[in-house]
Amino acid sequence: MGTLTQNGPPHGFEEQNLFSPELSTQKMQLGHISEYGSAPAGFQPGASKMWRNVVYKSIKIVIFSNKLNLLIPFGPLAIVVHILTGHNGLVFLLSLLGIIPLAERLGYATEQIAMYTGPTIGGLLNATFGNATELIIAIYALRNGMIRVVQLSLLGSILSNMLLVLGCAFFCGGLVFNGKEQVFNKATATVSSGLLLMAVMGLLFPAVLHYTHTETQKDPYIPLSEEGGQNEENNNDDDETPEISKWEAVFWLSIMTAWISILSEYLVDAIEGTSHTWNIPISFIGVILLPIVGNAAEHAGAIMFAMKDKLDISLGVAIGSSTQISMFGIPFCVVVGWIMGQPMDLNFQLFETATLFITVIVVAFFLQEGSSNYFKGLMLILCYLIVAASFFVHEDPPPEGISTCTLL
Repeated sequence: MGTLTQNGPPHGFEEQNLFSPELSTQKMQLGHISEYGSAPAGFQPGASKMWRNVVYKSIKIVIFSNKLNLLIPFGPLAIVVHILTGHNGLVFLLSLLGIIPLAERLGYATEQIAMYTGPTIGGLLNATFGNATELIIAIYALRNGMIRVVQLSLLGSILSNMLLVLGCAFFCGGLVFNGKEQVFNKATATVSSGLLLMAVMGLLFPAVLHYTHTETQKDPYIPLSEEGGQNEENNNDDDETPEISKWEAVFWLSIMTAWISILSEYLVDAIEGTSHTWNIPISFIGVILLPIVGNAAEHAGAIMFAMKDKLDISLGVAIGSSTQISMFGIPFCVVVGWIMGQPMDLNFQLFETATLFITVIVVAFFLQEGSSNYFKGLMLILCYLIVAASFFVHEDPPPEGISTCTLL
């Protein structure tokens, strides 16, 4: 049995010289070729096999490592149902379920890329793609002239993160660590609450100006869009190593974004029909149902970190995402609406603006002590249920112009 001495392995690894050709042949027959080694002299494994291994590993990590991905088949099923039956309610439900795992995997791919780019560019990527699902749905709704759906879905995403996501994190963490109070960084929570209050001011005053009939022709709210790049740099506190390569992450990011875009079109087109079929107001669909899609990843992540007693990360996920939408997502949609020729503005209705203001105040009070328990989480969840019930019976006032006529 001779060893390989002159003709080394093509990849430059010498460990494989310890193996004989017979042992290498047996390994190939068993399908367990080392990813670093090579075949004996006179045999070269095809590059296609190496690519197959890479593709298989990437698919296994991205697709089969998360139980939430069991919902992925609902996406193609929504398209099939739309083609065969055109049932708006069923298409809406299936699209909603199909987008949930895609939104989570989109966030995963973004995090993987951010590990290669450093904190600054990583923060920019998170600000851009962290709420990409909500923004994609909003762009399709803007294209269809559904201004109120855009406003309500973005508002609902903020409310969902602050009340439901954070409440479930506090509740589940409190149950796991029963008998003790979980603590988090009080200073960071105070800064996050301040950012949210500042963002709410940007949404509160347009509504107040509109209802008091004191607004001017100038638009003093555009600078809000300039604040959106610096509010999410505290989201990634972990030092985990990437699980996939940079280009694999870019590839999966492109695939997930494209697939979310396709399903979002079916989802948006079915909203009005679903409202009539299920006899529920569009305000409830926009504020409660649509945010479930974009917040699935935040919801799961915040609960997971809270159950590991990492409440600072849970707060960064829930409050940070709300701040991001308030200070970046909403102004971005306003600019996109102007580009499309749609009258999208920061003038949310008085009821929604008041709900948001009260929610931020309630959350700020819950965070001021720097500790949490299951009962605080339960109270936040109950607050969210109150908001959901309110929007279920809420009806928009009669439209004053074209900006709200598409709701009816």
